[in-house]
Amino acid sequence: MRNLALSDTTVVDQIVVTNPFDGTVVGTVIETSAAALNSLLERATRGAQDARSLPRHGRSAILEKAAGLIEARLEEFALLIVREAGKTITQAQKEVMRCVNTLRLSADEARRNAGEVIPFDSYTGSESRQGWYTREPLGIITAITPYNDPLNLVAHKLGPAIAGGNAVLLKPSELTPLSAIKLVEVLVESGLPDEVVTVAIGGPQLGKALVSARNVRMISFTGGFATGDAIARSAGIKKLAMDLGGNAPVIVMENCNFDAAVESCVSGAFWAAGQNCIGTQRILIQRSIYERFKAKFVEDTKKLKTGNPLDADTDVGPMISAKAAGKAAAVVDRALDAGAALLCGHKPAGNLYPPTVLENVPAICEVWNEEVFAPIVILQPFDELTDAIDLANSPEYSLHAGIFTNDLEAALEAASRIDAGGIMINDSSDYRFDAMPFGGFKYGSMGREGVRFAYEDMTQPKVVCINRLKR
Repeated sequence: MRNLALSDTTVVDQIVVTNPFDGTVVGTVIETSAAALNSLLERATRGAQDARSLPRHGRSAILEKAAGLIEARLEEFALLIVREAGKTITQAQKEVMRCVNTLRLSADEARRNAGEVIPFDSYTGSESRQGWYTREPLGIITAITPYNDPLNLVAHKLGPAIAGGNAVLLKPSELTPLSAIKLVEVLVESGLPDEVVTVAIGGPQLGKALVSARNVRMISFTGGFATGDAIARSAGIKKLAMDLGGNAPVIVMENCNFDAAVESCVSGAFWAAGQNCIGTQRILIQRSIYERFKAKFVEDTKKLKTGNPLDADTDVGPMISAKAAGKAAAVVDRALDAGAALLCGHKPAGNLYPPTVLENVPAICEVWNEEVFAPIVILQPFDELTDAIDLANSPEYSLHAGIFTNDLEAALEAASRIDAGGIMINDSSDYRFDAMPFGGFKYGSMGREGVRFAYEDMTQPKVVCINRLKR
């Protein structure tokens, strides 16, 4: 695999991609220097012309064909995700199928969301006018994606951008670039003009150059708050769409379906080794069932198998790096020093960090206030729903939240009062359907993903108005 259409003059080094589980080399990619910005922009400018000239049916056909090819190569793509990102094989297969769905939703958007008629004669003084607006491409979009969903989160940038007739400068995580490159290769194989998507892989200086370039009309970024803040400061006047992480709470009421709540919360907390921006991080449990829930949750958590992600019976694979696992362990150590109690886990071994459950965590701890992006979850009792909602809303980061209850009024009150971009009722926080608007409140995001919503962000309305002059 290689960066697409970057000449040797842009090469400053190679990036070695390694397997998070065993350290074996998965592949190497060309590192692109920030000094290559002009050549990247020249290529993207040509790509923008090619993308704009594609008719809507052409864009749709390319996306549909790419979806079909990826579905046919499901195991090949899934294996690559396992090898470079460390997801379990089951989780990787699900990610591939979500990518297929994302591309197909994008194909639908290319066909249907072209604009609409404007009722000019609804307003006094405009009776002689009629017209419409179309949705036109922005031009060049810089897309920056993280390591935790190395295929589907890339599809969430590329699919809507292509559907809208844009070119993309794609900077995938240098930790997991291979799935992104493979996706772009399939799009080109499916008929996408070669220069519509340019892949550039490198560090912060490359990212800063791609973000601040005047010719770029939009930045679509998924990642951490600090990086998002830096992007906002250097981007200049252009559209920004950001998913910056969360610290998801799930409320468990005493009248819930108990077994379903436990099962869903275990999955929501430890899916993808906790490297999940909508993963359940804080479980708020009504006091009357707290001890029962804690006992069952810890029992089920201890049953999870941590290990080789290629083994079909592995539940939790490695974290992306030993550094990430060490950071997770340090967060827990600080919570324990502050008075938290450890219920299970917290025995790191290289990149493997077992599912870890805490209780009695002081509100000053970072594990309570910040996104830990690790298989760590807090259990916390509450008495009244209003108390749980206040606890849920306490951090500055918010993407998703959940509530388990058989009381419709309680569910709707929580949905109304919790500051989050999505409230999952009788589901954990980590449910996401790729067609729904996805983003957060407060510092959780700027804008929304989800194919239709990203497509509309990546296009701009153009009004055509005809004045029927009397002769």
